[in-house]
Formats: sequence, structure tokens, C-alpha cells
Amino acid sequence: MGPHPAVAAIRLAVRRVLHDVITEHSAPEHPLPGPAAAAHAAAGTAGETPGRPAQPPLVLVACSGGADSMALASALAFEARKLPVRAGAVTVDHGLQPGSDLRAAEVAARLTAMDLGPVEAVAVTVGRDGGPEAAARDARYAALDEAAERLGAAAVLLGHTRDDQAETVLLGLARGSGIRSLSGMAAVSGTAGRYRRPFLQLDRQTARKACMVQSLPVWDDPMNADPAYTRSRLRHEGLPALEKSLGKGVVEALARTAQLCRDDADALDAWAADADPSVRDEAGLLECAKLYALPPAVRRRVLRRAAIAEGAPAGSLFARHVEELDRLITGWRGQGAINLPGRVVARRQGGRLVIRQG
Repeated sequence: MGPHPAVAAIRLAVRRVLHDVITEHSAPEHPLPGPAAAAHAAAGTAGETPGRPAQPPLVLVACSGGADSMALASALAFEARKLPVRAGAVTVDHGLQPGSDLRAAEVAARLTAMDLGPVEAVAVTVGRDGGPEAAARDARYAALDEAAERLGAAAVLLGHTRDDQAETVLLGLARGSGIRSLSGMAAVSGTAGRYRRPFLQLDRQTARKACMVQSLPVWDDPMNADPAYTRSRLRHEGLPALEKSLGKGVVEALARTAQLCRDDADALDAWAADADPSVRDEAGLLECAKLYALPPAVRRRVLRRAAIAEGAPAGSLFARHVEELDRLITGWRGQGAINLPGRVVARRQGGRLVIRQG
């Protein structure tokens, strides 16, 4: 008799990702397209010694102790035994609740008992920039990046589910964000394609069921039910209200929308990258007349790329900033310089758009 359907589903999702990582790691002579190529370039030949076979790639799971990440950890531990891959784990202690260090140590012990290794519990200091949720996320990813670099990991698995994807799309919609925000989370993301999300096609209930039938202890973070946090309100009030009004299938529809938006956003980003050299003069400055001739969606992407290239942090460069830049092209009335995040200043001079550090 085979495993429970929920367990089988999570193992299959993880197996597919591991096969991708192994393929990228073992075939350096064959360039891979898209994020996979970047992921392989990062994993590269780390830890190899001339004349000796390369070590199997190390794959880490980011585990909070919640149902999604515990299900992910158990699936990684199971599949890694049958494949040429090393499996480890990292749990991050955000220090936001009393006893969080003890809880992180307990999660690390459970991960070690799954025969994962190396296993690390990493404490971080959460700042205030962008609000508590964004600050915690930034601190968490910084810790995961550091651990992956130090340990030479080829990939880090994240337990985001289809429900998380739906919430991300709705949050972007409520903020009036563009199509890139509505595309939600990518299956492969991060520096050199480091982060992999095997569960984006699985719902949260499948992960929880897999934990239950395997008798895996699960910790439910009280912050996930705290109405003080936007995502928590959306999860417990917003989405249920939508399903009550529109019927079942809202989560699936939102996740499908994310993929459609991602395909469109990727195409527009590629168009903008191709158009960028054609709208610059010999000195590399952006020519306003040529920018004006571009379709708005492409022009705004060129402007955003230019601002980021001059030092504006991508995470702080919002739609309103790009709209102000765009007005220097489409609504020029002699307005002065525009201040952008990262101390970047943009101004129109002699038919050129000059973007520089202030």
C-alpha cells in the first residue's frame, strides 16, 4: 500500500525540484535556459577538487516548524535518501516572541532527527523598515542567503503554497501594484535562482494533512492569526469572504492569474531590455523623444531599470516613483528634479533624461 495521497503529492513536488537541481549541478557543459542557468552558475564547481568527483549538491530547506515547511522538510529528507543529493535545513529565529530561541532549537532538533544535515538555527535582528512583516521577511532572507553562501548550497526550498500565492496576488491588487506584483511568487527566484518553491501548485491543507498522517509535530505561529497583520486578516477574513461570495475556486483562480501575469511580465521585461540601448544616445543618456515613442508598459520598465542601475533599491522603488519619472517624458511642463529612493535624482535636461546619484 502506497503513502497517503497528501504525502505522495508533496514528495512528488519535491522530487521534481531535486531532479532539476541535480541536472543543473551535473551538466555544466550544457547551458540551461532562464533561472536554471543562473542557478547552475551559482552552484558551479563549489567544493570541487581537480581529479576528484564533485560532491552531490546540497539542498537546504527553510523550516519555521509550521505545517508547510515541516511537510517540505519531511519530503526532502525522504527523497534525498534515494537521490545523489545532500539535504540540510535552516530555521530562523526572528526573536519577536518570548522563548523563540528555545522554539528554534526544538525545530532544529526535529530536523536533525529526520537525518537532515547540516541543520542550523540562525538568530536575526528584525529592523523596522517597511513595517514588521516586510522587516521580518528581509531579515529572514538575508539569513538564508548567508547560510546558503557559507554552506555552498545549490538551492534553498521554501514552503509557500498555492494559498500563499493567492494572498500575494490579492495584496498586490489591493495596493494598486503593477503586473509584476500580481504575478506573485516565482517557482524559481533569488540570486542565481537559489530559491525553489515546490508547493506553489499544492494547497495549504495538503501540507497540513501530510504532517498529520506522518505524526509530524507542527507549530502554529500566533502571528499568523493576529489581525494586526495585513496578511493574517486577508487569510482569515478576506479570502473566506471572497469564497463565500464567489464560490469555491477563488484560490485556484488567483494562482492561475499569477502565472498568466508572470508570463506577460516576463515578456514585457524582455522587450524593455531589448529596447533600452535603442533609446540612448552615444553618451548612454536616455533620449526623451525615443522614450515617448515606446509603449507605456515598456517605457516604464526602461525607466525603472535605469533608476535601479543608478542605485535606487528595487524593493523601495514603487509605482508612484516610476509614474513621476514617466511624467518627465509624457507630461513635461518644466518641472524640477525628482528624488528617488537610494538618493537617486532624475531630471530632464536638453531632451535627455539624466538619472544620477544625488
